[in-house]
Amino acid sequence: MDEEVRDRLAVALDVDDLVAATRLARSLAGHFRVAKIGLELYTAAGPEAIGVMIDLGYDVFCDLKLHDIPNTVASAARVVGELGVSYLTIHAAGGTEMLRAGAEGLAEGATRPAGVLAVTVLTSEAEVAATRDMVADRMEVAFETGCAGVVCAAPDLTATRHIRPELIRAVPGIRLAGDSVDDQRRVASPVQALAAGADLLVVGRPVTRAADPVEAAERLHRSLQP
Repeated sequence: MDEEVRDRLAVALDVDDLVAATRLARSLAGHFRVAKIGLELYTAAGPEAIGVMIDLGYDVFCDLKLHDIPNTVASAARVVGELGVSYLTIHAAGGTEMLRAGAEGLAEGATRPAGVLAVTVLTSEAEVAATRDMVADRMEVAFETGCAGVVCAAPDLTATRHIRPELIRAVPGIRLAGDSVDDQRRVASPVQALAAGADLLVVGRPVTRAADPVEAAERLHRSLQP
């Protein structure tokens, strides 16, 4: 597998069973650098899920989308940092003080290089006229508060490419031709997302719920070959 392609891919392990998640992650380790642990798996298995994925060689993207008072977010982020994650999501809608507290808490607890990814607008939300202005504003706030990057839909990237290019752009809602869009409103192909400026593509159901996840991951890689 192309290591440059692998480095740009995160597999979303959105399942409610650690045994199933581990089986998937082990079979896909050659195709993805990052394992995303969201609310479903974290609620089912807790911090153990993070340790298992790190042991399998993944960088862990802990997608908890924290949104609470600054002190609570700082404390939670510090604990998550101590677990060894590489990325932690916090809702940008929570504002400057909360994002800064989360970034500082994660840095305080981190046992390896780690950064906050500020969630701008969910990919399940329909696009409205103000969406891209909101994304741009939240990118600025993410940068100013010490976040490492943002999570945003691919359609928002082109209009915001010039906004704080130092930020990592993590993009969910990735679909190959013929894939179901499921509950996502704003999706893109892997090639479209990278062309628009994505740094990390978050891919879930098109691979993890495929009849043959490894074959689906190979198809994903082929789609990104020059």
